This record gives sequence, C-alpha cells and structure tokens, in this order.
Amino acid sequence: MPLSCTFPRLVFAAALTFAVAFSASAQVEQTDVFVAGTDGYHTYRIPSIIQTRAGTLLAFAEGRRAGRGDAGDIDLLVKRSHDRGRTWSAQAVIWDDGANTCGNPCPVVDRETGAIIVLATHNLGSDSETRIINKTSQGTRTPWVLRSEDDGVTRSKPVEITDTTKDPSWGWYATGPGIGIQIERGPHAGRLMIPANHSFDDPTGNLRGGPYSHRTHALYSDDHGQTWKPGGTTGAHTNESQMIELAQPAGGLLFDMRSYFGRSRRTHSTSQDGGLTWTAPVDQPELVEPVCQASILRQSWPRAGRSGLILFSNPADPKLRIALTVRGSSDDAKTWPGKLVLHQGPAAYSCLVRLDDDTAGCLYERGEKSPYEKITFATFQASSLQP
Repeated sequence: MPLSCTFPRLVFAAALTFAVAFSASAQVEQTDVFVAGTDGYHTYRIPSIIQTRAGTLLAFAEGRRAGRGDAGDIDLLVKRSHDRGRTWSAQAVIWDDGANTCGNPCPVVDRETGAIIVLATHNLGSDSETRIINKTSQGTRTPWVLRSEDDGVTRSKPVEITDTTKDPSWGWYATGPGIGIQIERGPHAGRLMIPANHSFDDPTGNLRGGPYSHRTHALYSDDHGQTWKPGGTTGAHTNESQMIELAQPAGGLLFDMRSYFGRSRRTHSTSQDGGLTWTAPVDQPELVEPVCQASILRQSWPRAGRSGLILFSNPADPKLRIALTVRGSSDDAKTWPGKLVLHQGPAAYSCLVRLDDDTAGCLYERGEKSPYEKITFATFQASSLQP
C-alpha cells in the first residue's frame, strides 16, 4: 500500500490534456460506494469486488479512521449489492483489531463450492511499512484468511497462515490487492490462486533506504481454500499484482505487476505450471502507469465466431494518478486497442468484475482534488472494448 500522492494544480491541469480514446458505444453508470468522512472513517482505500455464485456483488475496502496513511487503525469492510451495483447495503466491518491494521483484501470465489475466501494482511498499527521492510518494527506483516459459506452474509474469524505462506526472511507482505482466480482449464483446473508480494533481502537493492527489494509471488490452494502454499516468485522490482488465466496454452497464467523499473510501464510474467515458476518480467509498452496498483480480468473465453476478451484498468498516465482507463484485449493481453475512460480526474486503485457476457464493472478510487475522496462503482458494456 503506497504513500499518497499530491497533485500540483498546474501539473494536473496540463496532464488532463493528454489524449485518451473513448469507446463511443459504451454506456457507463457510476455509483459512489464508500465516501471519505462518512460512517466513522476518515478515508476509504484499496477497493476489491467480486460477484458471488448467487449473483451478489461484494465490495471490500479498507476503512482508515485517523487519516489516509497506510498504517494505524484500519478496518476491513464490505458492502453488498443485489441489483448489479445500483444500490448498496450499509457497510459491515468484517475485521477490526483495535488500533492495528487489517487490510489488503483479496477475495476469490470457489465456483465448485460457492465459498467466498478472503485473504488479507495484518500488522501492528504502530509499525510502518518502512520499519517492517527494514526489520526494525515491533512486529511484522502477516497473511490471514476469512471464509464465508453463505454468500458473504457471515464469515469465519480470521485465521493466520503465516507459517505456511511467508518465508521468515521476508519483511513486508501483501495480498493482492484486488482479487484471486480459480484456474478453469488444463492440468491444474480447480486450483485457487492469489497474487501477493513481499520485500526481501537484496544486497543490490535500495528499498526504503536499505538493502531490500520488492518481489511478486503467488499463493495457491488445491483443497478449496482450506490450506495455502506459496507458489513461485517473479523478478525483483515488482509488487502489487493481479492474475488472469490465458487461453493458450490451457491453464497458462499471467501476472500483471506494478513496476519499479522506472519506465512508467506495467510488467508481465507468465507461468505454465500452475504458478510454481514464473518468467522474468517484461515491460508492456501500451500499459502506461504512474507506479500504481491496477486490475486485470478475463471477461470472456474465445468461442466459435468470437474472440475472448481481457480487461485492464489503471490510471493511464506516466507520472500522475489520473484518468482511470479501462482497456480491452482480444489476443490474450498482447495488444490493447479498446479504451474507455471512467474518470479523467484524480484516480488510483481499481478492481474489475465480470457481471455477464457483455457487461463488466469497475470499483475504483477517485475524486476531484485527490484520488482518495471516494470509491465508486462503474458499470459499462465490456463488449464495446472488443474489436
């Protein structure tokens, strides 16, 4: 969870002039879901959204009581929608540990059992990310699991999985943020996958002033989320990520990752063995980023007479968190000709969700002066982004 950004007025005004293509046929409906300063929270951050097997939308977020910062008294929240995001329930607190930090929601739906499994992380509210990375903190960052068997109405108490998923030498640890997936095809069909990242000792690194670097890794479960194991890691200088299953080869996986290579581009890595090993990260020239979280989603599979569709969303600017843009790819994330801007102003984290064959949604952070004024849900015609 990165530090907040500032937006000088002149720079921001100039940035808004850069050209981003709109999809003329797309119709967008937008509804504010979490608004800063309401219901006892100063700020809401880190959106995540899934559609359950029953068709319910569950929108997750962090509720930050004291301010925008990534440490302190932070609770994990959820809201429900039964009408495809037009209206939302009152928010429910699903994890509150007093003055400590509970966040980074990364849910996945098991399509075989209907269970909703949420991976999240915890740290002492007094421990900053920098201190955890530098290993000078009182505690450390730990991964946990919450589970619901009743369409997300109730859930289990958080269960810690640090011993089976975190190398003791790692410092920082984060799940997602965003969503996990369940592999649908190939030899690992049924496997639940969660994207994650961590900091690690790196003599050549310079992360937060020390010999450390960030790196993305996978978590997986072959028993419907009852137990979790670490998958493979990618190269250094990557962290927050999302994952999709590729059409070819069957069961192939793709990591889309936040990049710290200094080239203002997303980076991709692939796996052909169910997430146990990953290729070296490769820059994606079309996917411009200001160093920020992003979302990627398989909207549809190829079928007779129609190519598949993959969606991607992020603030599409090389320097600033502005212009939340959804892109569409019909060639397994190789090119991205379809574009739709949801919000030209300040915008940051986002999470995509498939509603049906032709419709998708995006839960994202936006505002007029800052990206962190509200979290909004937008629905749009995904098929309009398909060539």
